[in-house]
Amino acid sequence: MTKTSPAKSRRLTLLDFHQYKHEKGPKIVMLTAYSAPMARLMDPHCDALLVGDSLGMVLYGMDNTLGVSLDMMIQHGKAVVSASQRACVIVDMPFMTFEKSKEQAYANAAKLLRLTGASAIKIEGGAYLAETIAFLSARGIPVVGHIGLLPQHLKRLGGFKVQGKNAHHAQQILSDAKQLADAGAQAIVIEAVPEFLGREITHALSIPTLGIGASPDCDGQVLVSDDIIGISGDFIPKFAKRYTDIRPTIEQAVATYAHEVRTGAFPTMAQCYTPDKE
Repeated sequence: MTKTSPAKSRRLTLLDFHQYKHEKGPKIVMLTAYSAPMARLMDPHCDALLVGDSLGMVLYGMDNTLGVSLDMMIQHGKAVVSASQRACVIVDMPFMTFEKSKEQAYANAAKLLRLTGASAIKIEGGAYLAETIAFLSARGIPVVGHIGLLPQHLKRLGGFKVQGKNAHHAQQILSDAKQLADAGAQAIVIEAVPEFLGREITHALSIPTLGIGASPDCDGQVLVSDDIIGISGDFIPKFAKRYTDIRPTIEQAVATYAHEVRTGAFPTMAQCYTPDKE
């Protein structure tokens, strides 16, 4: 009698999230993931995992996301896809990999999806990207938009600041959202805008919205995973919530290890190989 392997669970897609929105629930749960171990832990609990270019700051100590390359995103994207089974994996297109032309955007997006196995790409920007999104969508590239605070535009924006605080700017962001949706974006991340604007955009669009400092009314929420577990340091953005702080546990383990090595308490024979035990 042959054994059969357990059926692999179906990976969620952006179309599932459309159904969530139209059926008024459940809310979409998304966190950033940059490595296989973290993706493996998050996968049972998250509907989507975002391989964000925030990895430049979180993992590589960069001051911003502008130095992140396509090759970096591909390597981290492959790791997250390989370690997950359920979550829809979305990978950021980094700075200057899609702005030059819609043909450049297609070549890089296709390469990213082909080499990672991810479900979709995410690009930052307003209505000027509508033509690019339409071009990608028509050629089978699932696209998630990103409006509001655009980390790749921080030099133009003067830093990481709330966007859409005055009526004119709020209307512009709302218009951006509508045009990206009309162009074929299948979901939109809304970052760091006043609550009323996140709510208004969510109600105005037929596609799912994912808030990060936007509104509880968004169809889902996304945060940087390091912020919620305490690894990101003492500063945490207003829109984030620290659910635990694992730094003391890590520091204590490292300190204990260092003490035991220096005093000769580690390793013991239990950690050594002997002829009869390997």
